[in-house]
Amino acid sequence: MTTIAIRADLKHTVAPAHLQTFVSAPTGTTHLPNEQSLARQILHNLQYQHYWSDLQLHTHSPTTNHPLPRPLVSGLPPQRLYVHPDEQVELLKKADRARKARAAGEAGGLEVKAEPEREWVLPTRLNETWTLRKLAGVFDAISTVPPPVGSSSTGGGRTPNPWRTTKRVVLATVDSDSTVVYYIVHDGVVKPRQN
Repeated sequence: MTTIAIRADLKHTVAPAHLQTFVSAPTGTTHLPNEQSLARQILHNLQYQHYWSDLQLHTHSPTTNHPLPRPLVSGLPPQRLYVHPDEQVELLKKADRARKARAAGEAGGLEVKAEPEREWVLPTRLNETWTLRKLAGVFDAISTVPPPVGSSSTGGGRTPNPWRTTKRVVLATVDSDSTVVYYIVHDGVVKPRQN
């Protein structure tokens, strides 16, 4: 009986996953690498889990061009995240007028449609402590509406929403297991909803 010895090299090099490469890619910013990779992780989550479009990573303020307190993400969600209570009343009135204008025999309810708006997203980790001072620093550095993709100034092709008068960010909080939870945070006092 002949024995053949075969050397099995079990330690093959494994190429990193595309997400790992994307999140850990080096950047030329003044922000810490962990803040930059957190922002990229949130950008990836918004794009592939929540179907946001026109996503952009911001390291400098669109108003002053100074570095932001931490990297922010902006993008366009698939549907509107927040509707101002007064705007909601106007949208309902407009939908009711459109329903009454249709033929009397046509069936159908109210069709209320609020176009999506670009939103700021603030990436955070669950174990971070946020104070009003830190949040105020973020709000002071941003514009009410994020600039369109490929632009450094506010404005763009869309007409601004007259109901969007206060700044807001979507606080993206990541846990150690990569679970992401999103909260809307407004700068200042906001009129409560009426049910």
